[in-house]
Amino acid sequence: MTPQPATAYLPEDFQQALLVGRVWRKTGHGEGPSVVIVRHGEVLDMTASVPTTADLFDRDDLVQFARTVKGEALGPVVKLMDATLHDKEHATVRLLAPNDVQAIKACGVTFAVSLIERVIEEQAGGDPARAKEVREAITATIGTDLSKIKPGSDAAMRLKAELERRGAWSQYMEVGIGKDAEVFSKSQPMSAVGFGAEIGLLPVSNWNNPEPEIVLAVNSRGEIVGATLGNDVNLRDIEGRSALLLGKCKDNNASCAIGPFIRLFDESFDLDSVRKAHVALRVEGADDGFVLEGVSHMSEISRDPADLVAQTYGRHHQYPDGFMLFLGTMFAPTADRDSEGGGFTHHLGDSVTISAEQLGTLVNTVQLSTEIAPWTFGVRALYRNLASRGLL
Repeated sequence: MTPQPATAYLPEDFQQALLVGRVWRKTGHGEGPSVVIVRHGEVLDMTASVPTTADLFDRDDLVQFARTVKGEALGPVVKLMDATLHDKEHATVRLLAPNDVQAIKACGVTFAVSLIERVIEEQAGGDPARAKEVREAITATIGTDLSKIKPGSDAAMRLKAELERRGAWSQYMEVGIGKDAEVFSKSQPMSAVGFGAEIGLLPVSNWNNPEPEIVLAVNSRGEIVGATLGNDVNLRDIEGRSALLLGKCKDNNASCAIGPFIRLFDESFDLDSVRKAHVALRVEGADDGFVLEGVSHMSEISRDPADLVAQTYGRHHQYPDGFMLFLGTMFAPTADRDSEGGGFTHHLGDSVTISAEQLGTLVNTVQLSTEIAPWTFGVRALYRNLASRGLL
Protein backbone atom coordinates (compact mmCIF):
# COMPACT_ATOMS: atom_id res chain seq x y z
CA MET A 1 0.00 0.00 0.00
CA THR A 2 1.29 3.47 -0.88
CA PRO A 3 2.17 5.26 2.42
CA GLN A 4 -0.12 8.18 3.25
CA PRO A 5 -0.17 10.72 6.09
CA ALA A 6 -2.93 9.96 8.60
CA THR A 7 -4.81 13.12 7.59
CA ALA A 8 -5.28 11.60 4.12
CA TYR A 9 -7.69 9.05 5.63
CA LEU A 10 -9.97 11.69 7.15
CA PRO A 11 -12.69 13.77 5.50
CA GLU A 12 -11.25 16.83 3.80
CA ASP A 13 -13.26 19.02 6.20
CA PHE A 14 -12.73 16.81 9.25
CA GLN A 15 -12.17 19.80 11.52
CA GLN A 16 -15.85 20.72 11.18
CA ALA A 17 -17.28 17.22 10.84
CA LEU A 18 -18.98 15.25 13.62
CA LEU A 19 -17.43 11.80 13.36
CA VAL A 20 -18.66 8.87 15.45
CA GLY A 21 -16.60 5.74 15.83
CA ARG A 22 -15.70 2.83 18.04
CA VAL A 23 -12.32 1.92 19.44
CA TRP A 24 -10.82 -0.95 21.39
CA ARG A 25 -9.22 0.46 24.54
CA LYS A 26 -6.74 -1.10 26.91
CA THR A 27 -6.64 0.54 30.33
CA GLY A 28 -5.58 -0.34 33.84
CA HIS A 29 -9.21 -1.27 34.55
CA GLY A 30 -9.54 -3.72 31.67
CA GLU A 31 -10.12 -3.51 27.95
CA GLY A 32 -13.00 -3.44 25.51
CA PRO A 33 -14.92 -1.40 22.94
CA SER A 34 -15.79 2.25 23.49
CA VAL A 35 -17.91 4.75 21.58
CA VAL A 36 -16.01 7.86 20.55
CA ILE A 37 -16.74 11.22 19.00
CA VAL A 38 -14.19 13.17 16.95
CA ARG A 39 -14.56 16.91 17.31
CA HIS A 40 -12.06 19.36 15.81
CA GLY A 41 -9.64 16.49 15.25
CA GLU A 42 -9.66 15.28 18.86
CA VAL A 43 -11.07 11.94 20.05
CA LEU A 44 -13.32 11.72 23.11
CA ASP A 45 -14.57 8.52 24.74
CA MET A 46 -18.30 9.03 25.47
CA THR A 47 -19.18 5.44 26.40
CA ALA A 48 -20.16 6.49 29.94
CA SER A 49 -23.03 8.48 28.37
CA VAL A 50 -23.88 6.23 25.39
CA PRO A 51 -22.66 2.62 25.69
CA THR A 52 -23.45 1.79 22.03
CA THR A 53 -23.72 3.74 18.81
CA ALA A 54 -27.29 2.44 18.54
CA ASP A 55 -28.10 4.27 21.80
CA LEU A 56 -26.46 7.40 20.47
CA PHE A 57 -28.34 7.38 17.17
CA ASP A 58 -31.70 7.06 18.95
CA ARG A 59 -31.28 10.33 20.84
CA ASP A 60 -33.73 13.07 19.87
CA ASP A 61 -30.98 15.65 20.42
CA LEU A 62 -28.32 13.69 18.56
CA VAL A 63 -26.38 16.53 16.90
CA GLN A 64 -26.48 18.85 19.90
CA PHE A 65 -25.49 15.99 22.19
CA ALA A 66 -22.59 15.04 19.92
CA ARG A 67 -21.37 18.64 19.96
CA THR A 68 -21.48 19.06 23.73
CA VAL A 69 -21.10 15.64 25.40
CA LYS A 70 -18.21 15.38 27.82
CA GLY A 71 -15.81 12.49 27.58
CA GLU A 72 -12.33 11.20 28.29
CA ALA A 73 -9.78 12.72 25.92
CA LEU A 74 -7.94 10.09 23.87
CA GLY A 75 -5.75 12.42 21.82
CA PRO A 76 -5.60 13.48 18.17
CA VAL A 77 -7.50 11.36 15.67
CA VAL A 78 -4.46 11.25 13.37
CA LYS A 79 -2.51 9.35 16.03
CA LEU A 80 -5.38 6.91 16.46
CA MET A 81 -5.49 6.17 12.74
CA ASP A 82 -1.73 5.84 12.48
CA ALA A 83 -1.63 3.38 15.40
CA THR A 84 -4.50 1.37 13.90
CA LEU A 85 -2.70 1.00 10.58
CA HIS A 86 0.84 0.45 11.76
CA ASP A 87 0.84 -0.79 15.38
CA LYS A 88 -2.56 -2.33 16.13
CA GLU A 89 -1.03 -5.24 18.08
CA HIS A 90 0.55 -2.94 20.66
CA ALA A 91 -1.69 0.12 20.50
CA THR A 92 -3.65 0.93 23.66
CA VAL A 93 -6.38 2.43 21.46
CA ARG A 94 -7.27 1.26 17.94
CA LEU A 95 -10.20 1.74 15.60
CA LEU A 96 -13.02 -0.76 15.17
CA ALA A 97 -15.97 -0.68 12.78
CA PRO A 98 -18.09 2.34 13.82
CA ASN A 99 -21.35 0.35 14.15
CA ASP A 100 -22.15 -2.22 16.82
CA VAL A 101 -25.53 -3.89 17.52
CA GLN A 102 -27.30 -2.62 14.38
CA ALA A 103 -28.45 -5.04 11.70
CA ILE A 104 -26.27 -4.84 8.58
CA LYS A 105 -28.32 -4.74 5.38
CA ALA A 106 -27.30 -4.16 1.78
CA CYS A 107 -28.93 -3.17 -1.49
CA GLY A 108 -27.92 -4.80 -4.76
CA VAL A 109 -28.20 -3.83 -8.41
CA THR A 110 -28.83 -0.14 -7.77
CA PHE A 111 -26.63 1.07 -10.64
CA ALA A 112 -27.03 0.23 -14.34
CA VAL A 113 -23.41 -0.91 -14.71
CA SER A 114 -23.62 -3.32 -11.80
CA LEU A 115 -26.94 -4.59 -13.17
CA ILE A 116 -25.30 -5.61 -16.41
CA GLU A 117 -22.42 -7.27 -14.54
CA ARG A 118 -24.84 -9.30 -12.39
CA VAL A 119 -26.57 -10.53 -15.55
CA ILE A 120 -23.17 -11.47 -17.00
CA GLU A 121 -22.28 -13.44 -13.85
CA GLU A 122 -25.57 -15.29 -14.11
CA GLN A 123 -25.23 -16.06 -17.83
CA ALA A 124 -21.58 -17.11 -17.38
CA GLY A 125 -22.55 -19.49 -14.58
CA GLY A 126 -19.83 -18.06 -12.36
CA ASP A 127 -17.07 -18.88 -14.89
CA PRO A 128 -14.77 -15.85 -15.36
CA ALA A 129 -13.40 -17.32 -18.63
CA ARG A 130 -16.84 -16.88 -20.23
CA ALA A 131 -17.40 -13.33 -18.98
CA LYS A 132 -16.02 -11.50 -22.03
CA GLU A 133 -18.09 -13.54 -24.48
CA VAL A 134 -21.28 -13.17 -22.41
CA ARG A 135 -20.69 -9.43 -21.88
CA GLU A 136 -20.52 -8.85 -25.62
CA ALA A 137 -23.72 -10.83 -26.22
CA ILE A 138 -25.64 -9.14 -23.39
CA THR A 139 -24.67 -5.60 -24.35
CA ALA A 140 -25.57 -6.32 -27.97
CA THR A 141 -29.05 -7.30 -26.80
CA ILE A 142 -29.86 -4.72 -24.12
CA GLY A 143 -27.20 -2.04 -24.57
CA THR A 144 -25.11 -0.59 -21.76
CA ASP A 145 -27.10 2.48 -20.70
CA LEU A 146 -30.03 1.65 -18.46
CA SER A 147 -29.38 4.66 -16.23
CA LYS A 148 -32.29 6.67 -17.68
CA ILE A 149 -34.81 3.97 -16.83
CA LYS A 150 -36.61 4.68 -13.56
CA PRO A 151 -37.21 1.40 -11.69
CA GLY A 152 -40.89 0.48 -11.58
CA SER A 153 -41.91 3.06 -14.18
CA ASP A 154 -44.07 2.39 -17.22
CA ALA A 155 -40.96 2.63 -19.40
CA ALA A 156 -39.23 0.04 -17.23
CA MET A 157 -42.17 -2.32 -17.53
CA ARG A 158 -42.17 -1.93 -21.32
CA LEU A 159 -38.46 -2.74 -21.37
CA LYS A 160 -39.13 -5.78 -19.18
CA ALA A 161 -41.78 -7.03 -21.59
CA GLU A 162 -39.45 -6.60 -24.57
CA LEU A 163 -36.57 -8.41 -22.83
CA GLU A 164 -38.89 -11.26 -21.87
CA ARG A 165 -39.96 -11.49 -25.52
CA ARG A 166 -36.28 -11.79 -26.52
CA GLY A 167 -35.55 -14.34 -23.81
CA ALA A 168 -33.10 -11.94 -22.16
CA TRP A 169 -34.95 -11.32 -18.90
CA SER A 170 -33.08 -12.04 -15.65
CA GLN A 171 -33.77 -12.06 -11.93
CA TYR A 172 -31.21 -9.23 -11.72
CA MET A 173 -33.25 -7.22 -14.20
CA GLU A 174 -36.24 -7.71 -11.91
CA VAL A 175 -34.56 -5.94 -8.99
CA GLY A 176 -32.62 -3.55 -11.22
CA ILE A 177 -35.57 -1.96 -13.03
CA GLY A 178 -38.60 -3.50 -11.32
CA LYS A 179 -40.53 -1.80 -8.52
CA ASP A 180 -38.91 -3.77 -5.66
CA ALA A 181 -35.31 -3.17 -4.62
CA GLU A 182 -33.00 -6.00 -3.64
CA VAL A 183 -32.33 -5.69 0.10
CA PHE A 184 -30.47 -8.53 1.79
CA SER A 185 -28.69 -9.21 5.08
CA LYS A 186 -25.03 -8.55 4.41
CA SER A 187 -23.64 -9.48 7.79
CA GLN A 188 -24.48 -9.92 11.47
CA PRO A 189 -24.49 -7.31 14.25
CA MET A 190 -20.96 -6.88 15.65
CA SER A 191 -19.35 -8.81 12.78
CA ALA A 192 -18.12 -5.91 10.62
CA VAL A 193 -14.42 -5.09 10.53
CA GLY A 194 -13.11 -1.56 10.36
CA PHE A 195 -10.32 0.69 9.13
CA GLY A 196 -6.98 -1.10 8.80
CA ALA A 197 -8.41 -4.61 9.27
CA GLU A 198 -8.06 -7.66 7.07
CA ILE A 199 -11.03 -8.56 4.87
CA GLY A 200 -11.87 -12.14 4.01
CA LEU A 201 -12.44 -14.27 0.91
CA LEU A 202 -13.57 -17.89 0.87
CA PRO A 203 -10.70 -20.18 -0.24
CA VAL A 204 -12.95 -21.79 -2.90
CA SER A 205 -13.54 -18.49 -4.72
CA ASN A 206 -11.50 -17.75 -7.84
CA TRP A 207 -13.47 -14.75 -9.13
CA ASN A 208 -14.10 -11.98 -6.64
CA ASN A 209 -13.87 -8.24 -6.18
CA PRO A 210 -14.35 -5.32 -3.79
CA GLU A 211 -17.62 -3.40 -3.85
CA PRO A 212 -17.03 0.20 -2.69
CA GLU A 213 -20.22 1.71 -1.33
CA ILE A 214 -21.69 4.41 0.86
CA VAL A 215 -23.39 3.00 3.96
CA LEU A 216 -26.21 4.82 5.74
CA ALA A 217 -26.64 4.73 9.51
CA VAL A 218 -30.36 4.48 10.35
CA ASN A 219 -31.82 4.54 13.86
CA SER A 220 -34.67 2.50 15.33
CA ARG A 221 -37.24 5.03 14.08
CA GLY A 222 -36.08 4.64 10.49
CA GLU A 223 -34.35 8.05 10.50
CA ILE A 224 -31.11 8.39 8.54
CA VAL A 225 -28.63 9.95 10.94
CA GLY A 226 -25.32 9.69 9.09
CA ALA A 227 -23.18 7.91 6.53
CA THR A 228 -19.89 6.12 6.17
CA LEU A 229 -18.00 3.93 3.68
CA GLY A 230 -18.16 0.17 3.22
CA ASN A 231 -16.76 -2.74 1.25
CA ASP A 232 -19.44 -5.30 0.38
CA VAL A 233 -16.85 -7.96 -0.48
CA ASN A 234 -18.22 -10.00 -3.37
CA LEU A 235 -17.56 -13.55 -4.64
CA ARG A 236 -18.66 -13.39 -8.26
CA ASP A 237 -18.18 -17.07 -9.09
CA ILE A 238 -20.34 -18.27 -6.21
CA GLU A 239 -23.24 -15.87 -6.78
CA GLY A 240 -22.92 -16.45 -10.53
CA ARG A 241 -23.62 -20.18 -10.05
CA SER A 242 -26.87 -19.36 -8.26
CA ALA A 243 -28.37 -16.27 -6.66
CA LEU A 244 -29.60 -18.61 -3.91
CA LEU A 245 -25.96 -18.81 -2.81
CA LEU A 246 -26.01 -15.11 -1.91
CA GLY A 247 -25.54 -15.89 1.79
CA LYS A 248 -22.44 -18.02 1.07
CA CYS A 249 -21.19 -15.31 -1.26
CA LYS A 250 -21.72 -12.32 1.02
CA ASP A 251 -21.68 -13.33 4.69
CA ASN A 252 -18.35 -14.78 5.78
CA ASN A 253 -15.69 -14.03 8.36
CA ALA A 254 -14.43 -10.45 7.79
CA SER A 255 -16.34 -10.11 4.51
CA CYS A 256 -17.94 -6.82 5.59
CA ALA A 257 -15.82 -3.70 6.16
CA ILE A 258 -17.27 -0.40 7.40
CA GLY A 259 -15.55 2.84 8.37
CA PRO A 260 -13.51 4.65 9.29
CA PHE A 261 -16.17 6.80 11.02
CA ILE A 262 -19.87 7.51 10.68
CA ARG A 263 -20.32 11.16 9.80
CA LEU A 264 -23.44 12.56 11.43
CA PHE A 265 -25.86 14.62 9.38
CA ASP A 266 -25.80 18.32 10.26
CA GLU A 267 -25.79 21.63 8.39
CA SER A 268 -22.46 20.76 6.69
CA PHE A 269 -23.33 17.22 5.60
CA ASP A 270 -26.70 15.64 4.82
CA LEU A 271 -28.48 13.21 2.51
CA ASP A 272 -28.03 15.55 -0.44
CA SER A 273 -24.27 15.37 0.21
CA VAL A 274 -24.56 11.59 -0.13
CA ARG A 275 -26.50 11.95 -3.37
CA LYS A 276 -23.69 14.10 -4.82
CA ALA A 277 -20.77 12.05 -3.50
CA HIS A 278 -18.04 10.43 -5.56
CA VAL A 279 -16.66 7.15 -4.20
CA ALA A 280 -13.16 6.23 -5.36
CA LEU A 281 -11.56 2.79 -5.31
CA ARG A 282 -7.91 1.80 -5.54
CA VAL A 283 -6.61 -1.77 -5.39
CA GLU A 284 -2.85 -2.32 -5.12
CA GLY A 285 -1.43 -5.81 -5.54
CA ALA A 286 1.22 -6.90 -3.04
CA ASP A 287 2.64 -9.64 -5.28
CA ASP A 288 2.32 -8.36 -8.85
CA GLY A 289 2.37 -4.55 -8.77
CA PHE A 290 -1.15 -4.50 -10.21
CA VAL A 291 -3.14 -1.28 -9.71
CA LEU A 292 -6.87 -0.90 -10.31
CA GLU A 293 -8.70 2.40 -9.93
CA GLY A 294 -12.29 3.48 -10.41
CA VAL A 295 -14.85 6.06 -9.31
CA SER A 296 -18.57 5.68 -8.55
CA HIS A 297 -20.83 8.71 -8.88
CA MET A 298 -23.79 8.53 -6.53
CA SER A 299 -25.71 10.82 -8.88
CA GLU A 300 -26.02 7.80 -11.20
CA ILE A 301 -27.81 5.58 -8.69
CA SER A 302 -31.08 4.19 -10.03
CA ARG A 303 -32.95 4.30 -6.72
CA ASP A 304 -32.82 7.24 -4.33
CA PRO A 305 -31.19 6.44 -0.95
CA ALA A 306 -34.33 7.54 0.90
CA ASP A 307 -36.41 5.10 -1.16
CA LEU A 308 -33.99 2.27 -0.33
CA VAL A 309 -34.39 3.03 3.38
CA ALA A 310 -38.19 3.10 2.98
CA GLN A 311 -38.11 -0.29 1.27
CA THR A 312 -36.05 -1.66 4.17
CA TYR A 313 -37.87 -0.13 7.16
CA GLY A 314 -41.55 0.54 7.75
CA ARG A 315 -44.74 -1.05 8.98
CA HIS A 316 -43.60 -4.22 7.17
CA HIS A 317 -40.25 -4.45 9.03
CA GLN A 318 -38.84 -2.76 12.13
CA TYR A 319 -35.27 -2.61 13.44
CA PRO A 320 -35.31 -1.90 17.20
CA ASP A 321 -31.50 -1.53 17.25
CA GLY A 322 -31.33 0.41 13.99
CA PHE A 323 -29.50 -0.74 10.88
CA MET A 324 -26.64 0.01 8.55
CA LEU A 325 -27.61 0.05 4.86
CA PHE A 326 -25.14 -0.44 2.00
CA LEU A 327 -26.48 1.51 -0.98
CA GLY A 328 -24.95 -0.58 -3.75
CA THR A 329 -22.03 -0.05 -6.11
CA MET A 330 -21.66 0.90 -9.75
CA PHE A 331 -18.07 -0.34 -9.81
CA ALA A 332 -17.74 -3.29 -12.17
CA PRO A 333 -14.12 -4.48 -12.36
CA THR A 334 -13.45 -5.79 -15.86
CA ALA A 335 -9.73 -4.96 -16.29
CA ASP A 336 -7.74 -8.13 -17.02
CA ARG A 337 -5.33 -9.16 -14.28
CA ASP A 338 -4.15 -12.76 -14.65
CA SER A 339 -5.16 -13.60 -18.21
CA GLU A 340 -6.59 -11.97 -21.31
CA GLY A 341 -10.36 -11.86 -21.06
CA GLY A 342 -10.24 -13.11 -17.48
CA GLY A 343 -11.18 -9.80 -15.89
CA PHE A 344 -10.26 -8.85 -12.35
CA THR A 345 -9.98 -11.01 -9.27
CA HIS A 346 -8.26 -10.43 -5.94
CA HIS A 347 -4.86 -11.73 -4.93
CA LEU A 348 -4.11 -12.29 -1.26
CA GLY A 349 -2.36 -9.27 0.19
CA ASP A 350 -4.19 -6.76 -2.03
CA SER A 351 -4.64 -3.38 -0.40
CA VAL A 352 -8.15 -1.99 -0.98
CA THR A 353 -8.70 1.74 -0.50
CA ILE A 354 -12.20 3.25 -0.68
CA SER A 355 -12.56 7.01 -0.27
CA ALA A 356 -14.94 9.95 -0.51
CA GLU A 357 -14.09 13.58 0.16
CA GLN A 358 -16.57 14.10 3.00
CA LEU A 359 -16.31 10.60 4.52
CA GLY A 360 -12.58 9.89 4.53
CA THR A 361 -10.89 6.65 3.54
CA LEU A 362 -11.44 2.99 4.40
CA VAL A 363 -8.32 0.83 4.00
CA ASN A 364 -8.23 -2.97 4.25
CA THR A 365 -5.99 -5.88 3.22
CA VAL A 366 -7.30 -9.02 1.50
CA GLN A 367 -6.79 -12.43 3.14
CA LEU A 368 -8.72 -15.68 3.43
CA SER A 369 -11.71 -15.78 5.77
CA THR A 370 -10.37 -19.07 7.14
CA GLU A 371 -6.98 -17.52 8.02
CA ILE A 372 -8.21 -14.29 9.61
CA ALA A 373 -8.80 -14.42 13.36
CA PRO A 374 -12.29 -15.90 14.00
CA TRP A 375 -15.12 -13.58 14.96
CA THR A 376 -15.83 -14.27 18.64
CA PHE A 377 -16.92 -10.93 20.14
CA GLY A 378 -20.67 -10.74 19.56
CA VAL A 379 -23.60 -8.92 21.14
CA ARG A 380 -23.57 -10.93 24.39
CA ALA A 381 -19.83 -10.40 24.74
CA LEU A 382 -20.32 -6.67 24.22
CA TYR A 383 -22.86 -6.32 27.01
CA ARG A 384 -20.87 -8.53 29.39
CA ASN A 385 -17.82 -6.41 28.70
CA LEU A 386 -19.63 -3.10 29.19
CA ALA A 387 -21.14 -4.36 32.45
CA SER A 388 -17.77 -5.54 33.75
CA ARG A 389 -16.34 -2.06 33.08
CA GLY A 390 -19.23 -0.35 34.85
CA LEU A 391 -20.58 1.20 31.64
CA LEU A 392 -24.13 -0.21 31.80
